[in-house]
Amino acid sequence: MCAMLLYQNRTEVNLPELHDFLRCHLLEDIMTFWERHGFSPDRPGLDVCLADDGSLLSDDRYMRSQLRAIWTFSALYNRIEKRELWLQHAMDLYEFSVKYGRDDNGDWCFRVSPDGRILDGPLSIFTPGFAIYGMTELYRATGDRRVLETIMQSVDRVLPKLEQWDRIRIWPQALPPGMKAHAVAMIFSSAFDALSEVVHDPAIDEAARFQCLEVMDRYIRPERGGFMYEYLNLDNTVSDTPAGRTVNPGHALESMWFQIHQLRKCNDTTRLACAVATIRRHIEAGWDPQYGGLLHGIDAEGRQPVFFKHADVKLWWPATEALYALLLAHALCGESWCLEWYRRVHDYSFTHFPVPQYGEWTQRLDRRGRPVETVIALPVKDPFHLPRALIMAVTLLEKVDVSI
Repeated sequence: MCAMLLYQNRTEVNLPELHDFLRCHLLEDIMTFWERHGFSPDRPGLDVCLADDGSLLSDDRYMRSQLRAIWTFSALYNRIEKRELWLQHAMDLYEFSVKYGRDDNGDWCFRVSPDGRILDGPLSIFTPGFAIYGMTELYRATGDRRVLETIMQSVDRVLPKLEQWDRIRIWPQALPPGMKAHAVAMIFSSAFDALSEVVHDPAIDEAARFQCLEVMDRYIRPERGGFMYEYLNLDNTVSDTPAGRTVNPGHALESMWFQIHQLRKCNDTTRLACAVATIRRHIEAGWDPQYGGLLHGIDAEGRQPVFFKHADVKLWWPATEALYALLLAHALCGESWCLEWYRRVHDYSFTHFPVPQYGEWTQRLDRRGRPVETVIALPVKDPFHLPRALIMAVTLLEKVDVSI
């Protein structure tokens, strides 16, 4: 098991050591788990309803998980090592997805069976976002025109829907009536930005830029303490309601590294500085001062957060997003707080989430850091947030010259 305390009894670790540690954890722990438990010769697609020990809880195929896994296996091939098995996994998941994952209208379903029965139709606008995102990475690897055609079909289906807030569904979350959701702009800013790098289409460029500016200029509110609000009224005003005051620190951190990737291309220094400041604001505000770890949800006005049912839980995915966001912030600004917070998040994460005897991370902790069985959002464990953060961190550490 590579996941050991990297900073135990030490104050510093050099760049090659951190790089090697994260790469080892990615390949020897996380992806070994998925090679062992994710695939079955009897069931096409990826098993994602798994317990921490890898045992199968359900063979349902949540399409967002299938599509996100296409990104992971393609990115491993593109960015870490050109293992043909990884590319084959990505292609197999693509074939399963295009065969079974859409309804008769061409919209991406939410959940299907391994034999292609639709269990839940198009319940969430996030699913086509993940289709675009995952398949764009596969297209980078293969140049397969079929993949590109599937991507563009998804774009054509989803683009007209993105501002129809009275019809948008974001299952398993509920969109408050009369409001718009940051998560939609976040997901599609990243998906369209990635696609713009492989498809030279002004409409894709414009869509990526629009969603980026929605995040940076609408949902971030400097006049309200620099918080990123999860929900705004349709006229972009803040609502003094439980939903309107909701802040999701993990989403803010994830969204900011998405936007940094896009903003660097146009050297938008003002918004880049805002993105770095937003990372700091949310790591500080979201950190539990009593028990450590990132809280799932907080109230922007400091009141009891009641819109999130499990606001005080510690989920694995915000920790993974924080690890990469903090390293990226340091690469941009070079300020010491980035690395101080990185060490803190790293230490909490690697002492609480990994399950050493099996390799992957447990996904849900209570406020005190104890594992809980309660399902939050979806009953899935999929190879996305954690391996993606490790892939991004490893590739970043190969490019920057810092001593952490």
